[in-house]
Amino acid sequence: MRIIANMSASPSAASIIVPVFREVPNVQPLVERVFAALASAHRDAELILVDDNSQDGTEEAVASLKGKFPVRLIVRRTERGLSSAVLAGFAQANFDRFVVLDGDLQHPPELIPTLLDHLDREDCDFVTATRYGQGGGIAEDWPLLRRFVSRMATMLARPLAPVSDPMSGFFAIRRETWQQAAPLNPIGYKIALELYVKARCRSPQEVPIRFEVRAAGESKLSFAEQVRYLRHLARLYHFRFPCLMWSLILIGLAGAVALVYWMTDIL
Repeated sequence: MRIIANMSASPSAASIIVPVFREVPNVQPLVERVFAALASAHRDAELILVDDNSQDGTEEAVASLKGKFPVRLIVRRTERGLSSAVLAGFAQANFDRFVVLDGDLQHPPELIPTLLDHLDREDCDFVTATRYGQGGGIAEDWPLLRRFVSRMATMLARPLAPVSDPMSGFFAIRRETWQQAAPLNPIGYKIALELYVKARCRSPQEVPIRFEVRAAGESKLSFAEQVRYLRHLARLYHFRFPCLMWSLILIGLAGAVALVYWMTDIL
């Protein structure tokens, strides 16, 4: 059963979706900062936390906040994964504007109203918060290895989406954009890129942010997640450029045949 956050909410009200896993130290400050930002911008919204059965006190933390804020928790007992958690939040959202951000406070909740202001424009169908565009940045003490991995992953994704930070986990879209997307295959943790590609978005806008270090808890980025990202990227390239993919396969086969003939000639 759905819970309506505010029956008199304006048509521009938003559903804020936050996937979480073992982020209980960040729950209260995140909720408080989200609704302080929305109140200052006179925005109506609900906050949906989607938890992958953390069993770390997240359920109790959210329950203690329900009396003050329109926040609710979806606990997934069997499913796992950030991308599918976001989609689960979309499916339970009451409003037609979605904002997604991480639960570790590396994304500044104070910029949620700015993303929504951009989304309200008729010439915009996707808004990303960018670390790498003009005015964006990363905290100085962010690890050097993480910077390198992030830059490489971003460079690989750029041909799929003409934005400076296609790997951003802080973004805003309309419900209709999600609904018009081709079937989604939410593996890994970069659902924004898949939504952009499979919804065939054409009018993106960007909001610069300063990407902070994690406030508490531990990073969920692992080597396995990076491998899943590469698999996911290959699928998106095949979706976006099917002819190119077949051309590369044919070129590879032709090269293999030529190599065999060449080796036959010299032996």
